[in-house]
Amino acid sequence: MSREYVASVVLLAAAYFGAAKLGQTLRYTASVSAIWPPVGVGIAALYLWGLRLWPGIFIAELFVNGQLFLGENPLPLGSLAGQQLGNMAEVVLGAYLLGRLAGPRVRFDRATQVASMFLAAGSATAVSATVGTLSMLAGGVIGLSSVLDFWRTWWLGDTAGALVVVPLALTWLGDAKAALRRMWAPEAVLMIGTVAALVTVAVSSNSSLTYLVFPALIWAAFRFATPGVTLANLIVAALTIGLTADDVGAFSSQPIDQRTLSTQLYIVISALTALFLSAVVAERERSAGELAEARLREGERALEERRRIARDLHDSVSQTLFSSVLQIRAAQNALAGNAGGDRGLRDRLVAVAELTKRAQREMRGFIFEWGTDGVGDGLVSAFTLHVRTLGANSGLAVDVRGPEGPLPLTLATQAQLYSIGREALANVERHSDARTATLRIEARAGHVTMEIADDGRGFDVRQVPQGHYGLESMRSRASEIHSDLKLWSRPGMGTLIRVDVPFETAPLRDAG
Repeated sequence: MSREYVASVVLLAAAYFGAAKLGQTLRYTASVSAIWPPVGVGIAALYLWGLRLWPGIFIAELFVNGQLFLGENPLPLGSLAGQQLGNMAEVVLGAYLLGRLAGPRVRFDRATQVASMFLAAGSATAVSATVGTLSMLAGGVIGLSSVLDFWRTWWLGDTAGALVVVPLALTWLGDAKAALRRMWAPEAVLMIGTVAALVTVAVSSNSSLTYLVFPALIWAAFRFATPGVTLANLIVAALTIGLTADDVGAFSSQPIDQRTLSTQLYIVISALTALFLSAVVAERERSAGELAEARLREGERALEERRRIARDLHDSVSQTLFSSVLQIRAAQNALAGNAGGDRGLRDRLVAVAELTKRAQREMRGFIFEWGTDGVGDGLVSAFTLHVRTLGANSGLAVDVRGPEGPLPLTLATQAQLYSIGREALANVERHSDARTATLRIEARAGHVTMEIADDGRGFDVRQVPQGHYGLESMRSRASEIHSDLKLWSRPGMGTLIRVDVPFETAPLRDAG
């Protein structure tokens, strides 16, 4: 048995005994307590730190019942033994049911958790009330005619203690920092003061003003969630019982049984109302947050779908149009070398070439509008995201280097650079057998430079295979942004592609 375990048991016994003495000081008569806080202390402790701490409850109950046995009007030993057995079962069963019904980390931010806590506490306290009542009946402490009233008082007192103490303990001991942050505001102090003032007026008045406290409880639920509500419930319970025990207010003028019942119902109803309202408010806030997150995810998915369509158009339709331009240009060159060629055919080819180029420009504009692939967040960021999709099958590792954030280029120019870089990386992945590649972007000396290098097999730049229009496409895009595409490659030596683009906006300041 470790020292930590023994210390935990002793501390729990002390807390339980202290709560019992507090409950006894607020009793209405020598044998009637409106609320029994130890049950809440015991359930919360065993729920938070485990059922293995039950000896702490047993020790504290021994001290409580020992005082009752040695007091001026001692209770029968058998009745006290039954009472101790019932109270032990109440705490252990309550903690067990709370864990089973509400889960291991109850925060009272869902109505189902509040209902589960009430069901667990109500069921456990019913066991204690039943065993305790039968024990007192068997010991001759109460008569048969008093059984129902005695059971009801016992059950409501223990239930009220659980409803006030369990949420308070689980909220402030489970995550004290979060609770303190929620309450660390001048408004919280004003709310607590308002609750205390209103419950004092409501309970001490001989008129029916008990409803006065509910606006303050609503305030606590809406503004301070469970931390505020649990403190408000504690204030309501303490002041209601304290004032009534001092024979102040409407409850004190009632007969003892009715006084106890009215007080207990007032505490139970106000506590449940505030807890449920707080949980509903938390659920609405959570639902609003989830809805906003869902809308954000939906927008991201729509944007990704637009980009996918743009990529598909670039890889299929746009490339096909570009290939058509090259074929038309070849046919025109062939006809130009034939002096006897059909002039009408040449004119038609010119017209077809112009239409194809126009369609190509429109397609590129559409792709730019729909699929800039996040270059507005930075060209380096866009490439960093893009290279994650590469190398899944080929094993290509791409290292992207360059300044984060915007470049001194227009968004349209960056989109063209992005297309050139993506085309180059696609060629590396498909044709070079490279294992690594580097994409480097620099902004200096009035130019933005982009280089794509790989360690692949390379090729003879003078012998570009027929039917591969990637290089021509990249050169065409480079010319559109007033740049030249330079290419260095040799068989077995890899490939280097470089594009220099002049600044189009104010140059970036050096970070150093």
